[in-house]
Amino acid sequence: MNQAIPPDPRIASLEAENQALRARMAFLLEQAERNHDIMCRHQAFDLEIVSASTFPELIGTIFRTLPVISDLDGVTLSLLDEDDDIVLVMEKLGVDFSAFPQLLFVHAVAELGFAAPKPVAEGEAALPPMPLLGVFDAAVHGPRFPQIDALRSVALVPLLRNKRLIGSLNLASSDVTRFTPVLGTDFVKHMASIIAICLENVISNEMLKYIGLTDSLTGVYNRRYIDRRLLEEIARARRQNYCISCMYIDIDHFKLVNDTHGHQGGDEVLREVATRIRTELRRSDALGRFGGEEFVVLLIDADLDSATFVAERIRASIAGTMFDLPGSAQAWVSVSIGVASLEADAALLPIETVAQQLVAHADQALYQAKADGRNKVVSWKAQRD
Repeated sequence: MNQAIPPDPRIASLEAENQALRARMAFLLEQAERNHDIMCRHQAFDLEIVSASTFPELIGTIFRTLPVISDLDGVTLSLLDEDDDIVLVMEKLGVDFSAFPQLLFVHAVAELGFAAPKPVAEGEAALPPMPLLGVFDAAVHGPRFPQIDALRSVALVPLLRNKRLIGSLNLASSDVTRFTPVLGTDFVKHMASIIAICLENVISNEMLKYIGLTDSLTGVYNRRYIDRRLLEEIARARRQNYCISCMYIDIDHFKLVNDTHGHQGGDEVLREVATRIRTELRRSDALGRFGGEEFVVLLIDADLDSATFVAERIRASIAGTMFDLPGSAQAWVSVSIGVASLEADAALLPIETVAQQLVAHADQALYQAKADGRNKVVSWKAQRD
């Protein structure tokens, strides 16, 4: 009778080891495929933000795409804007910051929360700040993640350009183990570096765009911007069925100001007139200097009566208080204003024709105001009647 051969424990051990190795290999392959997929998605993200040509396009891409490809529950940006230059320029270029609640601005480097650079030997550059990873603390990190709940861990990654801190990329997860102090930071530092480069480039380009559309003396828009904006607003008014009005403003006897107080005095009058006009306008309106002592205002969603009322406020504001000029001098200044609104039949004409007519009508009303004795407001409708 044949006896059963007992199983060789070495074979059983080898089979178990082989099975474990297969399982380990399958896990590593799965991880490799996952990492490859992540790498491809991040490469696509890098290409997308590098190709962004405007500030809203770049910011929108970051907030829309980064949480998805990195499986994050919160992504925000804190940008250093010490004198509100970025905010002011972007607003003038039409950026609606209410669409980006994840975009935050700070006025000092200390507000970004990174440790001050440690002293180094003489002649050596200070070490840049390092990313901060750890457990989410509502008191410390809450202000960086407005309107985002149930966060458990965060990574605050410095945005650096030429070793200069320009902001912080703030990442958050509902997984408490996602960001820990022992986690490697090479990947997030690389991502922050790409974002920092793109931010600096886009902001610089937007600043140049703004300079090209702005009058350097008064800080208001120039004629090029107003001409372009008018075409855009007429097209939008047709789609949304609202009215646009235009003011043409001219400083009375401006040559006399220059002759009496010199060009420095004239420049100060131009700046102060621009300031007083701007004070009476809404953020949606647009003020531009057309050259010399002439200004044009576009009033959005305002009919002729409303525009005439605002024009009268502007006239009274300028004429009501003396202007302080260089050398402790003072002067009374007044303006004449012509006002016009889109005609009822404007929708039947090409946009370019409508734009030319609107400005021309306001200009003709201005001439009537001057003919009537200056320091007056005349509307195109009143002038025709």
